[in-house]
Amino acid sequence: MRICLDANAYSAICRGNAAVRALVEEADEVFLPATVLGELVFGFLKGAKFSQNEAALNRFLEQDGVSLLPVSRGIAERYGYVKAALKKNGTPIPENDIWIAAAALETGSRLVSFDTDFDNVGGLVRLAP
Repeated sequence: MRICLDANAYSAICRGNAAVRALVEEADEVFLPATVLGELVFGFLKGAKFSQNEAALNRFLEQDGVSLLPVSRGIAERYGYVKAALKKNGTPIPENDIWIAAAALETGSRLVSFDTDFDNVGGLVRLAP
């Protein structure tokens, strides 16, 4: 199974959420979209423990089976389709979430997130342990 992590799922791991940790350990591949990396760094900068948080994230990304997922042409095109469908259906979601959903869809991943906005994205499988 392939999974894609939302920022709140990564944060849950850091807070000791055993259910999310188990999903990561069971997955064949774990993707952290570049958009999520940006959200996490922004959050780290707002806090008092930037260096510790950055080091923990780097250790996480160095684990076997975990990859940082850059924005590819496929993800960018998928973003366009997802955004158009959300607009047509009258179900907008935050811009970063569209990018995250596009990354999960393009890689055939299940998205681990506690954010119900993603349920508006057709074809996306969201896991909320």
